[in-house]
Amino acid sequence: MAKKTKRKAQKKAFVGEVPEVMDIKALAQYLGMGRSKIYGLIRQKKVPASRIGRQYRFSKALVDAWLKERLIMPTQEQQFSLFPAKQTPPR
Repeated sequence: MAKKTKRKAQKKAFVGEVPEVMDIKALAQYLGMGRSKIYGLIRQKKVPASRIGRQYRFSKALVDAWLKERLIMPTQEQQFSLFPAKQTPPR
């Protein structure tokens, strides 16, 4: 008997135009993460979500703004030169 191997589910890229209001599945595709991770972010109140009845909806504009708020950009202090500036020797 052949041994079955588990196949990891592949996340599908969003095809076509992204809707202005998304459900969990559409948001997961848009962000490239699993639905369970989205639910975790909702529980932690880290993603902007609206609840309509028992379903969640996400505004694309709010999600895009949320992503922009969380950009990781180095500050001037964190940057360092690979080649320090030459210091002139004292005379």
